[in-house]
Amino acid sequence: MKFHWKIFLTMTSTVVGISIIFITLTHLIVKNAIDASINETRGKEVGLLTNKLSNYYLDNKYSWNRLEQFDLLQDIHQESPSIIVMDSNQNVICYLGDSPETLITRLGIHKEIMINEQIVGQFFYYDPEVANLNKIMIGIPISVVIILLVSGVLLILISLIITYQLSRWLTSPLRALLPVIEQLGRGEFGVQTNVNTHDEYGKIASAINVMSTKLEQAEKARQNLTADVAHELRTPLTIIGGKLDSLQQQGKMIPPETLLPLQDELIRLNQLVEDLRTLSLAEAGELPVKKEPTNMADLAQKLLAAMEQIAEEKGISIQLDVWTNQTTISVDANRIKQVLVNLLTNAIRYTPSPGGIYLRLLNENDQYLTVIVQDTGIGISPEHLPHLLDRFYRVDEARSRVSGGTGLGLAIAKQYVLSHNGVIEVQSNLNQGSRFIIRLPY
Repeated sequence: MKFHWKIFLTMTSTVVGISIIFITLTHLIVKNAIDASINETRGKEVGLLTNKLSNYYLDNKYSWNRLEQFDLLQDIHQESPSIIVMDSNQNVICYLGDSPETLITRLGIHKEIMINEQIVGQFFYYDPEVANLNKIMIGIPISVVIILLVSGVLLILISLIITYQLSRWLTSPLRALLPVIEQLGRGEFGVQTNVNTHDEYGKIASAINVMSTKLEQAEKARQNLTADVAHELRTPLTIIGGKLDSLQQQGKMIPPETLLPLQDELIRLNQLVEDLRTLSLAEAGELPVKKEPTNMADLAQKLLAAMEQIAEEKGISIQLDVWTNQTTISVDANRIKQVLVNLLTNAIRYTPSPGGIYLRLLNENDQYLTVIVQDTGIGISPEHLPHLLDRFYRVDEARSRVSGGTGLGLAIAKQYVLSHNGVIEVQSNLNQGSRFIIRLPY
């Protein structure tokens, strides 16, 4: 059942239930009011008759014998009074007055006679005024019920129309969301809803739009990843295949040095596969991390000593600045070392001579140790910064497959930092150098 029909049926049931309760209560109130009016008008007479009959029954030793000889109406000062008395078996034992029996029983006042909490008889008292009051009592509730039924039906019909329109209005945003959700289910990512309300529906629509955009971006990233992996694998495989075909066609003994290019491509291929495996484990949160107290100043000093010669060969100075005494943190030294190696290698690669590279350790607050790798290189355009840490992302020809790596180094560095509950960010201006900032918790 559709949601707006559920709302419609729920509200309809509520309206019908309230109408029935209102009609019933109104009828009871009117009936009780008329009964009270009759009792007020003839309460004295009915009480007198009740006492006479009760006393007679007791005085006559619990019997109604010869009751018809007893003048019950002698103290009743009303016009044309009549009475019918019945025993406990509803047999008429006394009938006084000139009015017809049917008229007395239908329009008279009915009263039961109780002795010791048992019904020993009953009587109907009648006079013309009582008859008129009972006619009113019968007529008014019926009229009230008819009026209430007619007005209730009209109210229900009007309520049904309003309820139906209201239910469709309330569910109209859902009907607008359903096609978009169905499109997302079919894999048509990127579709957007047109629900612009400021209520819960609007929040849901906004969340669906954001989700759809992210799914589209993720799908494009997946497609790009597939294409990049295929390209990266194709290049070494093509080289290896071509070289093997050439060697096979020559039909000669193969000198060992001829196999060196094949070995290089196999190493490159193996490194690519290993990088992809490492990155997948890191993104899935399954990368093993062995944390232990590590002095980051000592680690950085040893790392710069190992890379200093490479930097000097390019005419680049490399410098370590330690601006804090709190340099010991709990990290996986090998993972963090790999992060710094990737950043320093990129800095050396894209910093022209003469240039400088600075590795700084500082304590901005008591929660994080900040590690900064800054260079005076070619820099990065602002439009590339948001994607720089994505896998296989390359900025331009200066960072192509020829002069660069596989495009996974920075993505792996990012995941290593995230696995330590740290953050990494990039600041750069074109032709003014780049600045990588890593914050690792103490």
